[in-house]
Amino acid sequence: MANNNVITFFDIPCKFPGVAWNGFTWRSMYSLNYKGVPYKTVWLEYSEIEPTLRKFGINPTGTKPDGSPLYTLPAIYDPSTKTGVAESFAIAEYLDKTYPDKPTLVPTGTGPLINVFTEYITSKISATFFPFAVPMSHATLNAVSQPYFRRTREAAFGKTMEDMLPQGEAKVKEWEKFKQGLGDIDRVLRTGKGPFVLGEKPSFADCNLASIFVWIKVLFGEDSEEWKGLTTSFDGRFGEWTKEMKKYESVV
Repeated sequence: MANNNVITFFDIPCKFPGVAWNGFTWRSMYSLNYKGVPYKTVWLEYSEIEPTLRKFGINPTGTKPDGSPLYTLPAIYDPSTKTGVAESFAIAEYLDKTYPDKPTLVPTGTGPLINVFTEYITSKISATFFPFAVPMSHATLNAVSQPYFRRTREAAFGKTMEDMLPQGEAKVKEWEKFKQGLGDIDRVLRTGKGPFVLGEKPSFADCNLASIFVWIKVLFGEDSEEWKGLTTSFDGRFGEWTKEMKKYESVV
């Protein structure tokens, strides 16, 4: 019997049943797993996101080019408070406020710092991974969601899926650009007071960064040169850190 009394976490399915692939939704899945709050996953194809979020009273997170509201994932619905929340940082804040007896995602006073860190991840790390992530994610999606994903991403990036994925020397150059961004993160981990971004315990900052790594692991595979290279570079620091975060990678 389905459990209707736990949080519903909305995610996007792919060709591999039960596999979570999206780096942005992983931010909130890590958050839920770290908090230890019971939840269930409901999988939504892209065409199902807007009507479902509207049904649960979850607000849009932006505006489409035509001016209409844009509904995006991650999003959750908590039946215990009859509250729906979208956007990963807002979800983290909601979970901390509603479940204060669970591990904290955004410790008191760290919100601005975590926001800056999140912006860096989005603008410097995610952005340099997009040339790989977008076409590879498209190939991973179920066929029903591929046309929407292709249309919206090709319009946003001004390239076809086929032209977006770097090849040959361009691939080497783009991958090095991505790794350079990780160098700044490496310095944070190296000079910190613990294995995690803020010290001895994980926070939303770690959930954010880990989402990029799991995205790479899913798209390229654990046996790929790309994944092995990331986990062994920077003196193996990211390899050790990803092992620490792996305990929060359950897909419910």
